[in-house]
Amino acid sequence: VQLVESGGGLVQTGGSLRLSCAASGCTFSSLGMGWFRQAPGKEREFVAVISWSGGSTAYADSVKGRFTISRDNAKNRVYLQMNSLKPEDTAVYYCAATPSGVATRAETLYDYWGQGTQVTVSS
Repeated sequence: VQLVESGGGLVQTGGSLRLSCAASGCTFSSLGMGWFRQAPGKEREFVAVISWSGGSTAYADSVKGRFTISRDNAKNRVYLQMNSLKPEDTAVYYCAATPSGVATRAETLYDYWGQGTQVTVSS
């Protein structure tokens, strides 16, 4: 399984970005997918997850109401729409896949990870 993130960049406070993660080498529609992030000097943390069907999602409290996770199983892609960005959202964002198929926050269940994409929010 290969996961490749794109869409990161530099944006001002209050701006928006849309991250995309392209999956290959797998039956994408059977995988639960997640977005995690790691800020400098901090541990990696859960951001948002989505089940194999897209019918179940979950968000970290810090992004709820601002970020939206979605997926397109026909295109083997998962997305993270990020609005009202804050400087504290600055981090490397990672896409991850879990064979469990569920929308789980547990990092240990994610077997496959992308290389990450940098998001920087300037104040």
